[in-house]
Amino acid sequence: MTGFARSHGASGPYTFEWELKSVNAKGFDLRLRLPPGWDELESVVKKRASEVLSRGTVYANLNVKRANAVSAVRINEDVLASIVKVAGTLAQKIDAVAPSIDGLLGIKGVIEVVEPESDEAEDKAAREAAALAFEQALAHLVEMRRREGTALGQVLSQRMDEIERLAKKAEAAPGRKPEAIRARLTEQVAVLLETSDRFDADRLSQEAILIATKADIREELDRIASHIAQAREMIGKGGSIGRRLDFLAQEFNREVNTCCSKSNDIELTNTGLEMKNVVEQFREQVQNLE
Repeated sequence: MTGFARSHGASGPYTFEWELKSVNAKGFDLRLRLPPGWDELESVVKKRASEVLSRGTVYANLNVKRANAVSAVRINEDVLASIVKVAGTLAQKIDAVAPSIDGLLGIKGVIEVVEPESDEAEDKAAREAAALAFEQALAHLVEMRRREGTALGQVLSQRMDEIERLAKKAEAAPGRKPEAIRARLTEQVAVLLETSDRFDADRLSQEAILIATKADIREELDRIASHIAQAREMIGKGGSIGRRLDFLAQEFNREVNTCCSKSNDIELTNTGLEMKNVVEQFREQVQNLE
């Protein structure tokens, strides 16, 4: 499921901001990016996120700033002395211009940038505050995903209505009524008897009855009705139903495929293909649910 959330916080000299972004995925995957020195939050954040979310890829980024954190510039006296000594030795051997100040300062290692010292107590309090801010962002993300889930639930209910309508249309198809099947088979048997006198009418009648029995989709239609009832019940209850509905979508697809394979009537076949298209739409939307 998709969603976006942001939270802000502050503790001591630190200010921080969480950004959470969720995209669709079959499983759950948290991709966390923390600034250097804040790695202790990783286990806490991952544990909490896995307790609340079960599907989707979630990108969580933490940005931290420290107030009055001015880095100090320091000259490495030992390195500079060594360079000056080497320069003096070379000046005695070769005719060269003496090194300038900016040239000396440009040599790697002469200038060091020293980060301000941190306070352990302040850092610990800031990490705890950042963990609380993550909870807030996570709650906002869950709420956004819940609103999306409500909207998707309405869409899925509409798909169930369409599947139910098509199932009733298939059940009422003239081509699957016993008298229509009997008339079609009688006509086919009559054609076969006219082409050859070697056919046994009784044997053909038995085979026709067997074919008619195999072509009946009553059992598939009953299972489709059962799946519709289960899907509506799950959608009505809500919660983390994505995986269960995904399995149910596969069952829908299996029953509709069987209906199409058994069909010996063009109208019934077209209805089955239309139902198959709606089932595929249902399955695609289910992929977006937690």
